[in-house]
Amino acid sequence: MPEPIVRILVGIVAAGLIALLAHRVRFLGASGAWATFVLGALVFGTGGVPWSVPLITFFVLSSILSRFGPRRKRMMAQRLERVFEKGSTRDAGQVAANGGVAGIIALANLIAPSPLWFTAYLGSLAAAAADTWATEIGVLATGRTISIVGFSVVEPGTSGGISLPGTLGALAGACSVALAGMPWGDLPLGELLVVTTAGVIGMLADSLAGASVQARYRCETCGLITEQRMHCGGVPAPVAGRAWITNDVVNVLCCAVGALAAALGLLLPCLRAR
Repeated sequence: MPEPIVRILVGIVAAGLIALLAHRVRFLGASGAWATFVLGALVFGTGGVPWSVPLITFFVLSSILSRFGPRRKRMMAQRLERVFEKGSTRDAGQVAANGGVAGIIALANLIAPSPLWFTAYLGSLAAAAADTWATEIGVLATGRTISIVGFSVVEPGTSGGISLPGTLGALAGACSVALAGMPWGDLPLGELLVVTTAGVIGMLADSLAGASVQARYRCETCGLITEQRMHCGGVPAPVAGRAWITNDVVNVLCCAVGALAAALGLLLPCLRAR
């Protein structure tokens, strides 16, 4: 049997097992498990193990991180669930928002192979990891959280809010993806720094969009500012952003900026050499 066919079949089986396990431990909802299966099969089928390891690293470490600090998170859960558009169990939209750009890049590499695609792929996943880790660690932070727009003090977990622990978490998350890609892409130290930096840039773009253009509403019953379109049994009034710019849209932007920043970071030295 030809190697590409074998790789695709192995990818389908591996992606199915991972999606099923993640659904059983409630990292993924039903739709999220199906989306993960499709994304995993696509990435493994087109890129094999080298492209799959960074994706698995992002998914596994981010899912484990979401289980840290359960006591404090339980204390904040009621407020966060009323503010955030979606919960911690990922659905298809969240999987597509965090992994869709990576999947498109994997397809692009299949059509027109180039080492540049792998760096952009890592940049997109590094941005997704940076954003996820920043949120998970930022929620647990005891220091001040400030808005990236206006620098006013906001509640931990607020879209567009940044803190020192959250930013350090973003750096660690981006670096974890870059390190996962090093053995497979034969990445030099400079490229490791490019991917890590690109991930943090993507996270900052996410925060900027979250604080400026992401849709936010005020519940007319409880007065809470929320991302949810239904609250306390009614329709909240829009107070900021554009209705079509949801958290998933902002996450796509985050990953796209990370991919672009990584690609440009790799290209710029070449352009200077010319």
